[in-house]
Amino acid sequence: MKVILVNGSSHEKGCTYTALREVEKSLNRNDIETEIFWLGLKPIAGCIGCGSCIKNGKCFIEDKVNEFLIKVPETDGFVFGSPVHFAASSGALSSFMDRIFYGRRTMFSNKLGAAVVSCRRGGATAALDEINKYFGINNMPIVSSQYWNMVHGSKPEEVLKDEEGMQTMRTLGNNMAWLLKCLEAGRNNGIQTPANEDVILTNFIR
Repeated sequence: MKVILVNGSSHEKGCTYTALREVEKSLNRNDIETEIFWLGLKPIAGCIGCGSCIKNGKCFIEDKVNEFLIKVPETDGFVFGSPVHFAASSGALSSFMDRIFYGRRTMFSNKLGAAVVSCRRGGATAALDEINKYFGINNMPIVSSQYWNMVHGSKPEEVLKDEEGMQTMRTLGNNMAWLLKCLEAGRNNGIQTPANEDVILTNFIR
């Protein structure tokens, strides 16, 4: 079983990474394979809804999106991490998530999803809510912890001093590992994932 932890911060090993690393350590202690996927510093364009990715199997823009999507079929869970910018996730992560989820409900369906945010002081719950909405619209069970998945601090060393926040990250990792093992046990005992109906799209204008 494998989990990818996405670092949506412009700092490769800053506060968001510190939080994700704590989640990762719990996953590893539970024998879950992990990878931290950093979005990097190059701009990530937003989705223009052209549909070419659905037709051709990849986005026409060659960037981190295509690099990530190759990994999705062999991955069982995802943790998306972001710093809080004006009570929202980073622009890079928002654009990235818009594009990886566009038209790919089947690819992500029944895989676990979790959000992690780091902030100096406020806006964390709004950012968490923004990220969690991607899971809720793609049939992804959302993994929770003992508190909202957030840490506080302006520098990694300050995040490490947020004892409740770091404990929340460890609990999140343990919960995700437990749920992954529960799903695997279910599959091994003949419990299949639900068969989804064809999606009905409602246009409120007509």
